[in-house]
Amino acid sequence: MTQFKKHLIVAAVLVAGFAAALGSYLLLAPEDRNGGGLDVQPAAQAMPVRDNSHRLTEPPQSELTVVEFLDFECEACGAMYPVVEKLRTEYGDRVTFIARYFPMPGHRNGELAARTAEAAAQQGEFEEMYTKLFTTQRQWGESQEWKQDVFRGYAQEIGLDLKRFDAALADPDVAGRVESDQRDGLGLGVAGTPTFFVDGEKVVTPQSYEQFKALIDDRLAG
Repeated sequence: MTQFKKHLIVAAVLVAGFAAALGSYLLLAPEDRNGGGLDVQPAAQAMPVRDNSHRLTEPPQSELTVVEFLDFECEACGAMYPVVEKLRTEYGDRVTFIARYFPMPGHRNGELAARTAEAAAQQGEFEEMYTKLFTTQRQWGESQEWKQDVFRGYAQEIGLDLKRFDAALADPDVAGRVESDQRDGLGLGVAGTPTFFVDGEKVVTPQSYEQFKALIDDRLAG
């Protein structure tokens, strides 16, 4: 069994417990999560894609849109990351790939990582931070220690203005941007990560690059 499949199997086992805890997590979050709990409810009109959604690719004449609701600390998302990167390389001139935030309960730094990526996005460097967080996930993921200093180091490494980064990380609007994605995810029935939507339709997460490629090829041929 490949490491990728092992991660997805573990994620499937955990997702039920995560889903049960998600509501209380969003309603009663830890104090270090933007200073207190926020009442986050599903969006009244949930949408897989919004104008401000982060596009990893944006071909001029896109034939298909793939949206991933992800948690940077999720091992299954980390396992899917190279699959998505390979698909981006192959289909980047035909398919729009979009990343949306959905930090899960039980991950000490998942929401902080999402705010870190959004703070980087404020300086036009979302993709660089997205890449940095996934390629270093084994170094900081699944830790019970607060990793803000580590993430600040990543911001410095990719050349961000640290004063602007620190201000954005503490900005309620940045936390609200993460929660907006969560609202849409909840309204669309997202209960675990990674969850993918292909042209607005939630799909069963493919178990391999080959399965995902076959899914895309089928949709492009349709």
